[in-house]
Amino acid sequence: MTKRKKGKKSGQKQTASQLQKVLLQHFQSNARKQYNPKQLIRALGIANNKDSVQHALDQLVQSSKIKLTDNYKYQLNKQFAQQNSKDVVVGRVDMTRNGAAFIVVDGREEDIFVSTSRIGTAFDGDKVRVRFWKARGRQKAEGEIVEVLERSVKAFVGTLHKFHRLTIVKVDGPQPVDILVKSDALMGAKQGDRVVVQVTNWEADSHGSLKGEITAVLGEPGSSDIEMKSILINNGFDIVFPKKVLAEAEALPSQLDQKEIQRRRDMREVTTFTIDPVDAKDFDDALSIQTLENGRIEVGVHIADVSYYVKPGSALDQEAAQRTTSVYLVDRVCPMLPERISNELCSLRPNEDKFTFSAVFEFDPATFQVRKRWFGRTVTHSDRRFNYGEAQTILDEGQGDFHEELAQLKVIADKLRERRFKAGSIDFASDEVRFRLDKAGKPLEVYIKERIDTNMLIEDFMLLANREVATYIDRKEKRLKENIPFVYRVHDEPDPEKVAELANFAAALGIDIDMKNSKTIARSYNDLMSKAEEDPAVKMLAPLAIRTMAKAVYTTNNIGHYGLGFDFYSHFTSPIRRYADVLTHRILDKNLTKGSLYQANPAKLEENCKHISNQERKAVTAERESIKYKQVEFIQEHIGETFEGTINGLADFGVFVELKDSFVEGMISYDHMDESYDLAPGRLSIVGRRSGKRLRMGNAVRVKVLEADLERRRVDLALVEIISQAEKGQKPSKGKPKKRSIAAKSNKRKSGRTSRKR
Repeated sequence: MTKRKKGKKSGQKQTASQLQKVLLQHFQSNARKQYNPKQLIRALGIANNKDSVQHALDQLVQSSKIKLTDNYKYQLNKQFAQQNSKDVVVGRVDMTRNGAAFIVVDGREEDIFVSTSRIGTAFDGDKVRVRFWKARGRQKAEGEIVEVLERSVKAFVGTLHKFHRLTIVKVDGPQPVDILVKSDALMGAKQGDRVVVQVTNWEADSHGSLKGEITAVLGEPGSSDIEMKSILINNGFDIVFPKKVLAEAEALPSQLDQKEIQRRRDMREVTTFTIDPVDAKDFDDALSIQTLENGRIEVGVHIADVSYYVKPGSALDQEAAQRTTSVYLVDRVCPMLPERISNELCSLRPNEDKFTFSAVFEFDPATFQVRKRWFGRTVTHSDRRFNYGEAQTILDEGQGDFHEELAQLKVIADKLRERRFKAGSIDFASDEVRFRLDKAGKPLEVYIKERIDTNMLIEDFMLLANREVATYIDRKEKRLKENIPFVYRVHDEPDPEKVAELANFAAALGIDIDMKNSKTIARSYNDLMSKAEEDPAVKMLAPLAIRTMAKAVYTTNNIGHYGLGFDFYSHFTSPIRRYADVLTHRILDKNLTKGSLYQANPAKLEENCKHISNQERKAVTAERESIKYKQVEFIQEHIGETFEGTINGLADFGVFVELKDSFVEGMISYDHMDESYDLAPGRLSIVGRRSGKRLRMGNAVRVKVLEADLERRRVDLALVEIISQAEKGQKPSKGKPKKRSIAAKSNKRKSGRTSRKR
């Protein structure tokens, strides 16, 4: 008896018209796959012969429904798919760590999930067309990317690999990809070198490889400098400025134009100073203060007038509009504007006259309410440059340069902050990891940047200016009954489903989240943050609370800023490092004159806002990657050492622990625990199979560092012991208190940059 070959049984023979319909349906269901006639017969289980299937395919090609590929197979025509599908939308790729993605679509509340196998050659931040559906038994939409409309990254850093007949650049990361390059155009690159490669053909071949050309050779891998450059380039940021842009910056005059001075409000005689991080080079904001004859206290928030130097349509403007933001890595800044502008012409350096754009407020000396506002172009003169520590010392000691002015500003800032939190602002201030580096960029110490009064003083006046500028535009709109397209910084209310998940999680730790309305949620979040200072278990909730929140974005459609509790908010105070602020200055300036009405093109402005928001997200990703790299690089020097840490995550394969002093996150696989554990229902704890003991999020443990893999940014740990609550609560022995840092050498010092990303 002859055995039948494995596979699908032959089905019915289709008529010519039926065959075309069946084939097209199969291509539509498998839009990214390619088939030849034999493969289609096998996949569909039809009884038609190869010739009849080939004829049907030819007919479908003629009608532009499918296309013939380079390897003589057939695939669905993207244009046909887009024109004939109601379930196709346009959005932006938001990539996850594991290589899957969510597609963020404007006007659609729910993101569309795309698995790694359906992403194709799309990368994080790309503008794509996605076909979506709701899988059986699932509530959330899934989809596949059918076309990339706009690339957010066009060049990558990878490692060169030479083979007998071809040369490949391997790009690592969440989306590893191979890029074929010409073996005779390597620019001197050697085997294993890190190179910059520009993609020239995004159509992947049968092996999934792209085609490109090498544009720069960085050198042998392993150096911190190369890895930092790689992080910037792979996130879509250029590390050099075009020659035309640099030439335009150098051609700008160093001296202030006297006619321009006459057109501005002259505030050079008013006491003015800057307060910035100790290592800052670009001072884009200053404060002035004086008591007026009417008894009111006048405070000026003076911002570098970048828009005076960077004109619309210029090479500088086009470059800034593309970059949209400065990117702050651990050991460097990738600036939005050339140093000629950011560090010289526009930097509000002490004892120099500078052009500024100012928001000036008159405060009632009794209530500290704002009684009068003025916005406009000014010329100012900074009398002193403070770093945060210097200003704080003067406030603490009650003496020093401009002590009275600093003290008065602090009183007003404290009152502004008090009112803001009373109105519903949420304090999401989180620990900022900082590093002390040697001359080669190697980390010697990891520490948490201390948040002091002078940080908050500056922050509160910047928030005031940003809010009042947006409020001015709104009031003018209402007065003129005209729409004024503007750049708002908005923050939506938290997702109710995510808040409910957080509330259930928090309840298991004895924390109550009041979900009655948005205001009670805000109060609950503030309570949670205050308790997190004392309780590590509660502190683990802080990142989860932040994840329930929408991302703050730029848009012309104002919905207010939930996190700050403001109805109107913009970004006005950092035009040296944010293009959104440059646009804000331009629009505000043209609407300041009495009777004036300037209306920017709303569609173009909204497109600018989307691009800026996307670039900001990539900058945040780059900053986090650089921190992670330096943490792993630092802990490499401590292999075999034991540290105290806190459990901050539980998974099927292990326990995540954050080291107490360095804030390095590592993982203990269950193989390196003291016994076998099972993940409890709800994933809030693990239970020992032998002892029955339970470990929860927030529990303190001692761990040993086993391995630190820089390439994978991974730290492997082993459990040494579980720290009991009694031991944890012991008071430190007499002597100097322990610093919240860990160092490879002594001579510790602290410095850092204040984050103003709200």
